[in-house]
Amino acid sequence: MKYKITEHDDYKTYEFDFEGKKAYLYAPNKPKQNNPWILKTEYFWAFPNFQNTMLKNGWHLAYVENDTRWFCEADNKRRARLCEFIISEFSLNEKCVLEGMSCGGMQAVYFGAEYPQFVKGMYLDAPVMNLLSCPFGVGRSPFDSVEEFINATGLTLKDLINYRNHPIDRVEELIENNIPVFLVAGDSDTTVPYEENGALLAEKYKKAGAPITVVIKAGCEHHPHSLDDNTPIIEWAEKLYE
Repeated sequence: MKYKITEHDDYKTYEFDFEGKKAYLYAPNKPKQNNPWILKTEYFWAFPNFQNTMLKNGWHLAYVENDTRWFCEADNKRRARLCEFIISEFSLNEKCVLEGMSCGGMQAVYFGAEYPQFVKGMYLDAPVMNLLSCPFGVGRSPFDSVEEFINATGLTLKDLINYRNHPIDRVEELIENNIPVFLVAGDSDTTVPYEENGALLAEKYKKAGAPITVVIKAGCEHHPHSLDDNTPIIEWAEKLYE
């Protein structure tokens, strides 16, 4: 594997081609014991405060580009092969923390359900859980991204009426594998409304007695993601490897 390596004060960046997609691994110069790491599923450079802090704390950070932000099996399988590769190549922990924001949250759920052997926990931020809600906006108005979604997935609104593979339909698999979740959402989100998305996940987890932490941001829209003070997420992630 050929890498473009960039040296920084506290870490190195490895940029490389992985199955025709750009991939990145940020490697701290002083990694933590057990080599914990984050795999961000989409929007790699968006709202990076949490991942940047974890990098400073000695965590590795990884990402591979997707065919679409709306999820396809090819992206899921490529991400699994990336996990196998970097775990072996860089001696990382066999399990990572998934970081998924918005559509990235949807991708994290699909990945965790399909490949729990790679997942220590999931930080989900305003995740898309219900495709009728986002992008189709049933009961409200569809978003500009509907055409993008249809082109990417081949699924129309008619197809989704009886669809049984929404992200929310895969939550039982997360619960069966006891995958902890840290869920963040805004209570005024009109893009991915909490009550139609994250709340459904939280309800299933709580009903099953599965490990979940929920932080709802009062008056917050879809953006900004993350928290003003990410200490609760950081502490949650660190405890997963104790």
